[in-house]
Amino acid sequence: MLVLRSGLTRALAARTLAPQVCSSFATGPRQYDGTVYEFRTYYLKPSKMNEFLENTKKNIHLRTAHSELVGYWSVEFGGRMNKVFHIWKYDNFAHRTQVRKALAKDKEWQEQYLIPNLALIDKQESEITYLVPWCKLEKPPKEGIYELATFQMKPGGPALWGDPFKRAVHAHINRGYTKLVGVFHAEYGVLNRVHVLWWNESPDSRAAGRHRSHEDPRVVAAVRESVNYLVSQQNMLLIPTSFSPLK
Repeated sequence: MLVLRSGLTRALAARTLAPQVCSSFATGPRQYDGTVYEFRTYYLKPSKMNEFLENTKKNIHLRTAHSELVGYWSVEFGGRMNKVFHIWKYDNFAHRTQVRKALAKDKEWQEQYLIPNLALIDKQESEITYLVPWCKLEKPPKEGIYELATFQMKPGGPALWGDPFKRAVHAHINRGYTKLVGVFHAEYGVLNRVHVLWWNESPDSRAAGRHRSHEDPRVVAAVRESVNYLVSQQNMLLIPTSFSPLK
């Protein structure tokens, strides 16, 4: 009996300790929401930008019949010109696979949009992301401009830099310097990359808010903490197209 009780005690102890042992290897909060967001970037031939956007406007309904379009923008500033950026939402990876199979069989989509537009594109990029657990996708109150700020963080995942990064983001929105649309963590693409999508009324209001934030000691302190884990960063100013759900 003593042996059995001793063995049972060890088993219960092991069961109790197991989650703690596993958690020490975690790279951040568990992703319970399976929703994925695909970031797509198309680099267009300089003389074909308007033609591409007109054809997309005319036929985008053929694409949105299959899955949800979050937003569609042309890139105004930041990096290469003649570039469009769009975000697509899927329930999970299986849903995306189903959509891609359906598009492959959609003759109307292929003939009216895909085939004509392929000749206008120089390069395509795709990245799969999740919304971070502490953020919900928000819709701005009215039309404006968007900024996609991309942060390349040090290896180690959110367990290393997640909390300082969250504090830096909240320091900006809590003071009203800008409005947050969403924070996305890359799942496929360059790892340890975080995208923050901001909204402002105009480029000038964005600049004014940024200048004020630079003088706010709370923002400065939060940013100084976060940059200890930062490798590089870049941003793009995005102009929503007429057919973008996010205006």
